[in-house]
Amino acid sequence: MFRRTTAFIWILIITVVFAVILLNNNWSLLEDVDAGQDTHYETLKTFAESLSLVKKNYVEEVDEKDLVYGAIKGMLNSLDPHSSFMTPELFKEMKIDTKGEFGGLGIQIGIKDRILTVIAPIEDTPAHKAGVKAGDKIIKIDGESTKDISLFDAVTKLRGKPGTSVTITIIRKGLDKPKDITIVRDIIKIKSVKWRVIDDGIGYVKLTQFQQKTASELQKALADLYKKDIYALILDLRNNPGGLLKSAVDVSSQFLPEGKLIVYIKGRSGDKTEFPAKNGDHYFNLPMVVLVNEGSASASEIVAGALQDWGQAVILGTQTFGKGSVQTVIPLSDGSALRLTTARYYTPKGRSIQTTGITPDIVVRLEAKNGTQTHPVIREKDLRKHLINDVSGEDEGGKKDSGNKDGDKEPEVVPSEVSEDNDNQLQRAIDLLKGWRVFKELPKAG
Repeated sequence: MFRRTTAFIWILIITVVFAVILLNNNWSLLEDVDAGQDTHYETLKTFAESLSLVKKNYVEEVDEKDLVYGAIKGMLNSLDPHSSFMTPELFKEMKIDTKGEFGGLGIQIGIKDRILTVIAPIEDTPAHKAGVKAGDKIIKIDGESTKDISLFDAVTKLRGKPGTSVTITIIRKGLDKPKDITIVRDIIKIKSVKWRVIDDGIGYVKLTQFQQKTASELQKALADLYKKDIYALILDLRNNPGGLLKSAVDVSSQFLPEGKLIVYIKGRSGDKTEFPAKNGDHYFNLPMVVLVNEGSASASEIVAGALQDWGQAVILGTQTFGKGSVQTVIPLSDGSALRLTTARYYTPKGRSIQTTGITPDIVVRLEAKNGTQTHPVIREKDLRKHLINDVSGEDEGGKKDSGNKDGDKEPEVVPSEVSEDNDNQLQRAIDLLKGWRVFKELPKAG
């Protein structure tokens, strides 16, 4: 049964997916550097020489800070697709994102084949109302090319004061030529927990992302559902791109007994940091189905993996995104910050989901009806310079320029929008839980 519990990846709503740890200014990566054994100072000498030459000889006057920031961006962009540099302005934006409210358009974006691509518009936001579709390629923002743009630079251009407008130029399958879409920015308030009762006794909770308040909002939703005498629960993590690692742990804690391992992380040193459930043994313990799909990533995969490993829920849907790395946000002295991939995370049974994702217990694909618009599936393995799976050894091509090794195959596509009436994944989950109840109530033989 459910009893109340005290529970407390950073995600951009215009961004890529990840699980993130926030650190303060007292933490340093340089504490153990031995200058006598490290050649990086020689490399820094080369950088200093280059900086001086550019400042003295470039055809126009340049700002030294812009040069240094550009160099740091290039350094981080040469790593994996989730490491990046944040200017002071972008760092402030990131901290706003974790609270779930900002001025912007309301779209999730990623980099696919080096092109800024819409992962999904968020329902009832300016982008959704303007007709932006999943799979749209954004080739210009306010007339400026997005070629080789970073996600954070894209965020800077797309975000802004409510009431102001931005024009994006998109290319879309089926359009003969690029299309300009002008969108008026608005306050985007992302409610991370939505819930209701369906089919006379089944609780339904949808988590849209993992923010600072997600766990406490979920706790309240579960308490309200329990008062309505539900006998089972559906937790919908589809198209949830992740967020804060702490939020994923706190959410998982509401479904697992005290002390059960939820996730552990390992950095380059190989040392493990474990995150067990902390709830005083007060947790929701009714039959449960977790819905996942190709858009379920990072923090979503942490929750699904933990519940699957402990047999606490049936996972239903399609293979998840496959994002199994942790980004640490490290503030710098001038107010900027590094978002650095510092660890991989693993499920309680030691599975790494990097590039492979969570395989559902029951695979159910959404059906594209005749005339339904579709968009190609983008997963971690499709991202440039992604990390390989260090447990299974799969995807050894991860460090190549393109992680897509299936170029000769037809790309996987899914419906862009599905009404609840056509949501066969949700209906299968309902049928599964109703069947469980029927079997439970059958009279025993003898």
